[in-house]
Amino acid sequence: MAKARAIVKRRKAVRNIRKITKTMQMIATAKFQKSLKRAVGTKPFTTKVRELVRELAASVGEVEHPLLRRPGADEQTNRIALVVITSNRGLAGAYNGSILRMSNHFIRDQLAARKTIDLYVVGKKGISFFNFQKRPITRRLEAQDMPRFVDVERIAQHFIDEFIAGKVDSVHVAYMNFISAGQQKAEIMTLLPLAGIAEAAKTAKPDAALHEETIYDFMPSAKELLDELLPQTVKAAMFQAFLDSTTSEHVSRMIAMKSATDNADKIQKALTMQYNRARQSQITTELSEIMGGVEAMKG
Repeated sequence: MAKARAIVKRRKAVRNIRKITKTMQMIATAKFQKSLKRAVGTKPFTTKVRELVRELAASVGEVEHPLLRRPGADEQTNRIALVVITSNRGLAGAYNGSILRMSNHFIRDQLAARKTIDLYVVGKKGISFFNFQKRPITRRLEAQDMPRFVDVERIAQHFIDEFIAGKVDSVHVAYMNFISAGQQKAEIMTLLPLAGIAEAAKTAKPDAALHEETIYDFMPSAKELLDELLPQTVKAAMFQAFLDSTTSEHVSRMIAMKSATDNADKIQKALTMQYNRARQSQITTELSEIMGGVEAMKG
């Protein structure tokens, strides 16, 4: 009887866990649907603007802009800024782990190249990780389920000011790029300098970068247009990184909680079968004892 009771208690615990994971799955699904519309809706604009900036950076040539500059050897501070976007909560599968492993690898490479890292961390999971690694964090940033452009704009403006003032040589963002509901990829995006976009595009698509060339006429001047366009490009790219990260977090948690719910169902069924066997064995034993008692009375 004791074994059957233990199985009943365990089955009840599994059933309660299943209710929790199912609820979390439903919440993550609702958040994912809402976040998906924002991420997918803004991505074509962000991608096209960055492509335009890449072409401009390659075509304007003689026009100089602070956000397009690449510090020379005598101008370098050997200091770079890295923004790591993680979540406040766990139970999201490999979401946080993938970003943090890639960020840690990037940091080691930069330190090996004698660079100094200014580390900006978004989310409690990232802060806990780097505290455990004993890496100094320059600034802790708050992670939100629904990022607002006005908040991200302030962060991006801070990095623009730091870069223009020559305090950092480059700014990078480690985040989870949302490609589709079934595919998310941890990436490190070079936010500044924007001249790095052209080099990245040549690496990714060498033929297109070499053969496709557009000549632009500027009215008003190229500098006036770039003064307006380039800061907006940086802000839009960072906002897109936040949107992609949030959407990837929700879909990762949705998938993880679905797997947990399915596993709870399997365990519950297995425990039910174990309970039936234990109960059947107990009944058989009781019947054998009664029959033995009856035979003893007859004797």
